[in-house]
Amino acid sequence: MDHYIDIRVRPDPELATPHVLNALAGKLHLALAGLKSEHIGISFPRFRADRPTLGDTLRLHGDRQSLEQLMTRQWLAGINDHVRLGELLPVPATAKYRVVVRKQTCSSAERIRRRQMKRHGWTDEEAKQRIPDSIEKRLSLPFLNLRSQSTGQPYRLFIDHLPCQDTPAPGVFNTYGLSAAATVPWF
Repeated sequence: MDHYIDIRVRPDPELATPHVLNALAGKLHLALAGLKSEHIGISFPRFRADRPTLGDTLRLHGDRQSLEQLMTRQWLAGINDHVRLGELLPVPATAKYRVVVRKQTCSSAERIRRRQMKRHGWTDEEAKQRIPDSIEKRLSLPFLNLRSQSTGQPYRLFIDHLPCQDTPAPGVFNTYGLSAAATVPWF
């Protein structure tokens, strides 16, 4: 992880920044899946946990060869007019490191009820009695709104930037560019 590329959403009064960031993340997911890449990570250098928002910039992290290979795939087609692609640059020597991870929460109470009704043959009333609304946990983390390629269902991908650390941790990244253990440079 010695190089990075920033992709910043261009301001547009007719198109909200989160909408463009969602589309950008969806296209990146497909490109990383197509490459079968485990060596490209992402971060959101302008995220704010207190709001919560991911900001307007998606940063790609990796070695020069992996990032160049990704960028030759033309995965930004259709969204080029809405983003500003930065240069492939070396990571500053002063960078810290942090894990950028997907956080998942318990499904909605309604979804759990439907699943249990199907599995156990419960009636709607039985499911409501056995599974209270209080089972739901709400996350106050920033997220991306994505759509499943296989089912077409929308879902939220909650993202957490764990605390900074002084040394990098090795590991692999999933097709979203996230990892439960591997760090990306933070600067």
